[in-house]
Order: sequence, then structure tokens, then C-alpha cells
Amino acid sequence: MSATGRLVHRPIGADALIAEVAAPANGAILLFLGVVRELNEGRAVTGIEYSAYEAMAARELEDIAAEAAARFAPAAICVEHRTGTLNIEEASVGIAVAHPHRGVAYDASRWVIEELKRRVPIWKREHYADGTREWVDPTGGNGAGAGTEQGPTLPVLAAGAP
Repeated sequence: MSATGRLVHRPIGADALIAEVAAPANGAILLFLGVVRELNEGRAVTGIEYSAYEAMAARELEDIAAEAAARFAPAAICVEHRTGTLNIEEASVGIAVAHPHRGVAYDASRWVIEELKRRVPIWKREHYADGTREWVDPTGGNGAGAGTEQGPTLPVLAAGAP
């Protein structure tokens, strides 16, 4: 069982993620890449800018990977989320899961992305073809956590959090 979660400032490499989780005991390796798409809610997108509360985001990514590896044992998990400005078709998140059985690998991957969207303080500002930019809710929810051109709404932190 291995678990790695990290925030990166470089392109996400699919081969590197797979290599990190591969092992002879695993009959399944599942790779998920979340990429920047050209259209969101009817608006033409030219790119996305990702920002993060870096210390907390890195810690949450590590925690999510460790929790997934324990919950779906003997899974090997590697998750990376990129920050900075990304163009269409560039990967913003990569999740590799290896497990002896495919069904568990699929379940683990889905659990990781849902927890990442719910827990990790990463914000995205979409860049539109009309020249405007807008902070959007990364969970795909009702706009909670979205902000204005001035910036995203910060999460409420638990007592003792940095």
C-alpha cells in the first residue's frame, strides 16, 4: 500500500502517476485526468487559473491519499493537483489507483476526486473567450465558495488549522 498526494506547479504526467502505483500484485491500474474543457455552462473557455492555500491543500491531498489507501486496502494511490494557469486540454488533476481488482480501483478513484473537491482549498478562475474572467465553484455546486473578480471566498477553517 502506498499513498502520495501533492500540489504541483508543473504539468501532470500520466506515465509518472502510473509508475508510482504499479506493482506486480495489482490487476488493475486506473488513471483519471481532469482536464480543462473548452465549454462550461454554455460559455467558451480559453483556460483556467488555479490558486490554492498551498500548505493546507498539500496536507489535505496527502491525507486524502492516505485515507483512500487505508479504506480501499491494499490500494496504491497517487493524486496530484496543479496550480497556475492552464490551457484547454491540460490536466489540472491526476489520480492513479492500483489494486488487485478493478471494481475497487474505480471506487477508490471516485472517492478520491469527490473528497478532493469537497476538502481541498483550491480555487479556479475561468478565462472566457469574451475576455472576462470569473471565479467558479470547483465542486460544481450552487456557487458556494465562488467569488468575484476580486477573488474567491476563503474556506472556514477548523480550530487549530493553520
